Amino acid sequence: MGEQVRDGFAELYGTAPEGVWSAPGRVNLIGEHTDYNDGFVMPFALPHTAVAAVSRRADGVLRLHSADVDGGVVELRLDDLVPGTDRTWTAYPAGVVWALREAGHPVTGADVHLASTVPAGAGLSSSAALEVVVALALNDLYELGLPRWKLARLCQRAENVYVGAPTGIMDQTASACCEEGHALFLDTRDLSQQQIPFDLAAEGMRLLVVDTRVKHSHSEGEYGKRRAGCERGAALLGVDALRDVPYGELDAALARLGDDEEAVRLVRHVVTEDERVEKVVELLRAGDPRAIGPVLVAGHASLRDDFRISCPELDLVVDTALATGALGARMTGGGFGGSAIVLAEAADVDTVTKAVQEAFAAAGFTAPRVFEAVPAAGARRLS
Repeated sequence: MGEQVRDGFAELYGTAPEGVWSAPGRVNLIGEHTDYNDGFVMPFALPHTAVAAVSRRADGVLRLHSADVDGGVVELRLDDLVPGTDRTWTAYPAGVVWALREAGHPVTGADVHLASTVPAGAGLSSSAALEVVVALALNDLYELGLPRWKLARLCQRAENVYVGAPTGIMDQTASACCEEGHALFLDTRDLSQQQIPFDLAAEGMRLLVVDTRVKHSHSEGEYGKRRAGCERGAALLGVDALRDVPYGELDAALARLGDDEEAVRLVRHVVTEDERVEKVVELLRAGDPRAIGPVLVAGHASLRDDFRISCPELDLVVDTALATGALGARMTGGGFGGSAIVLAEAADVDTVTKAVQEAFAAAGFTAPRVFEAVPAAGARRLS
């Protein structure tokens, strides 16, 4: 896709770009809604990417164009970029430029042409891919020298403040820092990273992503409500973040919350989910990837029953996959739609896929999109 985007840039702007970059979407293997609670997550990058051809400008103008959105080039003045004023796709790349400049980095403008194969609204971080690819391009072109983790932080700030979506740090870090053939074990408190080998094909297994085609939006209220509820739970327990509640002391912590049912549910999910991440890391390091299946299933039950962010389509994927022999399955991403992941023996992939498709048809749901997820490389310069 790199050459196509390069050619598109030249056609739009009348000259070749200074370079072409890509940044991937991600799937989260385990660790959902733990990132804004200073907890653990374990994403890996997808082969699906956002690609950007970019050149610098010196006149304080940002020109943006996407091959995936109807309409011409959008021209913005850098001095006019104000958080909360843009409700279109351009808020993501413009927010990155705003965040870089607000942090004191000398970005004087850019021409940008984008195209993406990351499915939007599927819980696979299409927005983070857009942010990271623009940030990496500007970091290179303006020789800012920012490390990947810092670029991820600036992209998160763009999404939190400029776009107005209260997301954690996982998506941007995954897009910026993942490595091919590995899952990223990330401590979201100190941003320490460990690359954990994750090659299911070598073990005769596959990980499927099932995009339910039910769209979600982090900018809408439910995600923010869960985040605020977690912060309230931490305050009630007298800790900085729910990460600070030890798994072994969970029952005592829940007892202290008394009959505050919402706080009990949210706290229980986050604390048990952090424990699940550490369990999956332990199993993968021990060379036992099949054993992560039940941990994924337990994660889905917690997201469905305690965090209450599943939906009938996601539950149908999980229930159908497990009933037809899958090793494990769970919803992935922010919830209220999006995608589920299914861990299955390679020999069972066709059976599971067909069963899920037939179940959706029988329920009258939109046909899902099913594809294999193979851990891919993080953001990089293509040319």
